[in-house]
Amino acid sequence: MGIIVNLDVMMAKRKISSGDLAALIGITPANLSILKTNKAKAIRFSTLEAICQVLDCQPGDLLEYEPEGE
Repeated sequence: MGIIVNLDVMMAKRKISSGDLAALIGITPANLSILKTNKAKAIRFSTLEAICQVLDCQPGDLLEYEPEGE
């Protein structure tokens, strides 16, 4: 799998909707959905920083590495 984005887990913990988070960090709901479903090929550090700021978390809370084939 490679890098897994656990954004949906952190959003549930913080009780924030996709629409609210997208508005607070300044991206479209469609782009947030791409991040949440692990379909993103990249993320800007500025976007990651904004997500961490709004959700009061660390990048490691959002990103996980799983070796291919597991």
